[in-house]
Amino acid sequence: MLKVLQNLLDLQSVDTRLQDVRSRLAAFPKKIAEVDAHVASAKAEVEKSKAAQLATVKDRKKYEMDVEQWKDRVRKYKDQTSQIKTNEAYKALQHEVQMAEDEIAKAEDRLLEQMVSGEEYDRKIKAAEKQLKEVEDVARAERGKIDAEKKIAEKELAEGEAEHARAAAEIPEDMMDHYDRIMRKHNNVALAEVREEKCSACGMRVRPHVFQAMRRPSSEEMFHCETCTRILYYVEPPVASASAAAAAPAPAAQPSTQASSASEN
Repeated sequence: MLKVLQNLLDLQSVDTRLQDVRSRLAAFPKKIAEVDAHVASAKAEVEKSKAAQLATVKDRKKYEMDVEQWKDRVRKYKDQTSQIKTNEAYKALQHEVQMAEDEIAKAEDRLLEQMVSGEEYDRKIKAAEKQLKEVEDVARAERGKIDAEKKIAEKELAEGEAEHARAAAEIPEDMMDHYDRIMRKHNNVALAEVREEKCSACGMRVRPHVFQAMRRPSSEEMFHCETCTRILYYVEPPVASASAAAAAPAPAAQPSTQASSASEN
């Protein structure tokens, strides 16, 4: 294999790792945002319960005032009883008293409802605050984990970029430009291995004479896929393995009765 091809393969290996590291780094802001969103949601639930409780307290004060106002009115009506001269006026006054007392009963019922609601909101607030504390504890742990992962990724990025610079220094400038153009075009994969006489990236078959030329140890030519334009390389299979496979004796044939018995087992 050409030395420049090996250098390009080394560089692509580094760039593949760098792409993975950068993808991980790009995901951290989203992870932090998701953690913050959970905390914000729990806080909103606490605020919602507190707002509902505050509205209940305001309504309760209003109904308390209503009760006192109607009680004052009843007292005034009763104070006027001694001044009544006719039965008709007395009956009318008693009717007003009864109406006022009915309003008192209604206001007291509404007041009781608000007091019950207030107790319910107290329980909701305590539950929401407990939930918020649990969410904040989990979020604190998650942020710590994310920060640790981010520091590791940032270290890997710095090391990868330094390794990229060292690998790129071994490659001629014009070849680096060529490599970068193909990388940008094909999602950071500029080189593709030829397997079974096909480009492993796009599946296009390599012409027979091109494949034979690639296999020649003395070849100094660089080949490209005619379809995807990636730089092609070919790795001969290990000779020792191929020879061993060819020399391995064939397995002895088993009698049909034994094969049948093994199948049944």
